[in-house]
Amino acid sequence: MNIYIALFRGINVGGHNKLPMEELVKTLAELGFRKVETYIQSGNVVFESEETNRSVLVDKIRNIIERRHGFVVDVIMLRADEFDEALAANPYPEAEGEPKTLNLYFMKSAPQKPNLKRLEEIQSENESYTLLGKVFYLHAPDGIGRSKLAAGIEKALGVSATARNWRTVIKIKAMADR
Repeated sequence: MNIYIALFRGINVGGHNKLPMEELVKTLAELGFRKVETYIQSGNVVFESEETNRSVLVDKIRNIIERRHGFVVDVIMLRADEFDEALAANPYPEAEGEPKTLNLYFMKSAPQKPNLKRLEEIQSENESYTLLGKVFYLHAPDGIGRSKLAAGIEKALGVSATARNWRTVIKIKAMADR
């Protein structure tokens, strides 16, 4: 059995694309996924499946949500071992003590032509970032909400991403390790 982490992008934000987590758990169970568990309303799901093709899993999830809820959802799918690798590669271990200041941006694919010069231009003096494959790490000690860098990441990288703070990724890891 394979353990997967599905990170939904743009659900339950500002009253748009509403998808209650209880309903999501039931829906994914109907697709044959096992041990489906969610964390907070932003769409963090851990489940087991015999399927090895992530594209098949993403298509199934997207299709059923569009049919039932009328909107298309973007899903970043990772195997549990990939998620663990992203956490282990954290280049800012000093930020783990203040988990809201450290965000991991998960992407479907590694950026082909990231505009790192643009990121450097909008980066504040206190911020640090690292791009490693399909994960962008941002340490923003002054807060993500005030960060121009956080607001410009997707445009500069040229790929869709979904961010989770360190507290959330640790909780998701614990769920996957169950």
